[in-house]
Amino acid sequence: MQTFRSLVAVFVLGFCGMSWAQSTGHIGHGGGSDGASCIKAKISRFKPEHLATVAPGSEFSFAASGSNGPGHIHVSIKQQPIDVTFEDKETFYLVKGKLPDGIKNTVVRISVMLKSKVSKCDAEDGWLLKVSE
Repeated sequence: MQTFRSLVAVFVLGFCGMSWAQSTGHIGHGGGSDGASCIKAKISRFKPEHLATVAPGSEFSFAASGSNGPGHIHVSIKQQPIDVTFEDKETFYLVKGKLPDGIKNTVVRISVMLKSKVSKCDAEDGWLLKVSE
């Protein structure tokens, strides 16, 4: 009789635990407080490469994926916005721009910010270039 009661107790507790887990929404992967999931925006394929030496006015490019589109990709150098062009490559945007001619004999960071549909998935990145005379 004692064994039967123990089995019933284990069964009831197991069933209640599964019901509670389903009601709180914490089963499986993902989740989160706002219920929104996303693919993290990503910046890659920097050209010229990090710490390369380039001439003033040189062109640069990078690939941007997971963003909300060209209006949500922002590029700056020394906190000044840089005009860029976009090529839609279906799974990413190829972003191209030019260094300002007035920047000479210094190191600059090309800063990139990608806005995603979900703000927790935004990305900020960049790379350094050595600009010659």
